[in-house]
Amino acid sequence: QIQLREFGGSSVESGGSVTLSCTASELISSGYCMGWFRQGAGKEREGVASIDSDGSIRYADSVKGRFTISRDNADEKIVYLQMNSLEPEDTAMYLCAGSSVVDRNRPLSQYQYNYWGKGTQVTVSS
Repeated sequence: QIQLREFGGSSVESGGSVTLSCTASELISSGYCMGWFRQGAGKEREGVASIDSDGSIRYADSVKGRFTISRDNADEKIVYLQMNSLEPEDTAMYLCAGSSVVDRNRPLSQYQYNYWGKGTQVTVSS
């Protein structure tokens, strides 16, 4: 069974940057779609970004132009989320997810993913 683990969560000031990484316990094949989700205190989990097996990428409107999802070129087991121009509203637990079958019309839906990490906290202060 694939296990996912997130790294890189931290506390930053508004306008700052954080890079998260997600490492899988075994090889994430080219057939897997990987996604980043977040859940703030008292809020529902929301999709932030996804990268599919064909390299297609989707972002939530709230992070477009600020966040970048990517796969490690040398190690398919690693997926990154580069977050720039962070705002207090970005404060949340960030979770990595993976799935071998994702509806390409809804890649940011949490219900598309069956493998999840435990998350890493990002806190943005004003």
